[in-house]
Amino acid sequence: MGLGIAYQIGRTPGMELAVVADVDRAAAEAAARLVPGASLVEIAAAQRSTPGQVAVGTDILPALEGNPLNVDVFVESTNTIEFAARACVAALQSRIHVVLMNAEIDLLLGPWLHRLAQDNGVGVTSDAGDQHGVLMRMIEEIELWGFRIVMGGNIKGFLNRRATIASIAEEARIRALNPVQCVAYTDGTKLNIEMALLANATGMLPYCRGMEGPSAKDVRDVFGKFDFTRYDRRGVVDYIVGAEPGGGVFVVGHCDETFQQAYLKYYKLGDGPFYLFYRPYHLCHLETPSAIAELCLRHKPVLAPHHGKATEVIGFAKRDLPKGTKISHGIGCDELYGLIERREVILREDAVPVSLLDSEARQPFVLTRDLARDQIVTFADLELPESLLTRLYREQEAMLLQAGSGVTQS
Repeated sequence: MGLGIAYQIGRTPGMELAVVADVDRAAAEAAARLVPGASLVEIAAAQRSTPGQVAVGTDILPALEGNPLNVDVFVESTNTIEFAARACVAALQSRIHVVLMNAEIDLLLGPWLHRLAQDNGVGVTSDAGDQHGVLMRMIEEIELWGFRIVMGGNIKGFLNRRATIASIAEEARIRALNPVQCVAYTDGTKLNIEMALLANATGMLPYCRGMEGPSAKDVRDVFGKFDFTRYDRRGVVDYIVGAEPGGGVFVVGHCDETFQQAYLKYYKLGDGPFYLFYRPYHLCHLETPSAIAELCLRHKPVLAPHHGKATEVIGFAKRDLPKGTKISHGIGCDELYGLIERREVILREDAVPVSLLDSEARQPFVLTRDLARDQIVTFADLELPESLLTRLYREQEAMLLQAGSGVTQS
């Protein structure tokens, strides 16, 4: 995605790629060379506002701290968590807008990052091209038409809660994906993270832990797969598995006005009162410039946690895990999968957000007691070492508590 974003920025009128960094220097250079006519220079040697110059390196922090290159927007497109937190903090403290094509850090620390941005006169947004960003834009438009939103939905191609790095290795190779990322997609953790972001932005909640997620052949089958009459007026987030169009998203809206229903029937949307709207694609890096422009020029995030941490994605054991099991990361690992849950339940059960389990360069997390298959992971089940993530997470929890009921306006 980083390569795609670099390519797209280099071809979007009014935008210029100023700097790109990756732990693999060759990847950073490859991204910079996607910009037509670019001249590459080391980050430390780069000059401000030099036309055609793209600074490259293995560490983005020198380009963010103090904003020596005078950039306007930082796009975080790694799948890291703790490093992403450091980079986002550095950018926001240097008055650089932040676009997050990193749903993990977006969910874990979203309210805290938005508060930091506000304190520094800049903004943070989710990306426009990921499923939650696409759904948010659809929902805003459908609400503008006068519909009440009943469901924001994702279309998941395949789901296996027990996926491991070994079991998914060939699929990851075919798709040119990091196996850890591929596991997170396959076991549903990433899906749950995306829908939790949408929930925190809209106030829609999952009907049940992990959502209902029925199988379907076509997106139009949703009318037979869900009972829309049982959801309260704020609506729900959910998904379907195996349906066409693959890679799409959908929204169900409600309209019971006779006058409008006649038009909707003429438009071939059915008899109502529930109506399906869907988009057969989400285009990730192609749509990132939209998020950049909206934030930089209009100071409007595509998606922000207006309802604080109404939901979070928490960890569950993929198999029986004995005391002493080591967990190096919570997302895309062999030991855990993540499910969306409501905040009040999470607080009551003392559950651990999967994004918080990111050891990076530290020693893996070690279970302090046995966990049965599908058992929830609580803070009592492991020791969390002091880190930037744990510190910021505690600060965010204190901020949410002060705001009341886990809700903060952005």
